[in-house]
Amino acid sequence: MSLSQFDERPVCLRSEPKFTYRELELSGLLLIQPKVRRDYRGFFLETWVQSEDITGASFVQENHSRSAAGVIRGMHFQPGQAKLVRCTRGRILDVVVDMRQDSPTFKQWTSVILDDESHFQLFIPDGFAHGFFATCDSDVAYKVSSYYDAKQERGFSPLDPAIGITWRFLNDANPTEIIMSDRDRNAPSFAEVAATI
Repeated sequence: MSLSQFDERPVCLRSEPKFTYRELELSGLLLIQPKVRRDYRGFFLETWVQSEDITGASFVQENHSRSAAGVIRGMHFQPGQAKLVRCTRGRILDVVVDMRQDSPTFKQWTSVILDDESHFQLFIPDGFAHGFFATCDSDVAYKVSSYYDAKQERGFSPLDPAIGITWRFLNDANPTEIIMSDRDRNAPSFAEVAATI
């Protein structure tokens, strides 16, 4: 996806943009920075505005998870589903892996820090697996473009050495035991899942 695709798209005229969009190294990923207004009371921001959304996704559901420090969730994906992820409390290392077999970055991963100070969001288009590591007690909210379907959702081990995701570097100063669900800990390898796509 290129930002230039949206140059001619009609937008609602405003005195200042509410969001800044930055393309990441894996094609289609967008790091979104909202305008945050802060004063002595705290802050206010708009987390999503349909008229300013350049992702092209139509979101139908929003989910919210809470994770203790040291929790890894992932790597999950549901074919046809895009996500818009933000951390509403705490700090996470948010990780995506390119599952698109025709992509020049197939099997590559990247990560961004999402937290309750910057309020950055990550747009993840269809074709990527997603997971995160909670570096402290954290809440994560994410919009999705299709309803959850247990029969369609897939996943592979976040600890698969063939992918080599670095999960713990944010926590080196205060190491914590990795906490995972049995489902994620016993998930198949990336190669096993990719062979069935």
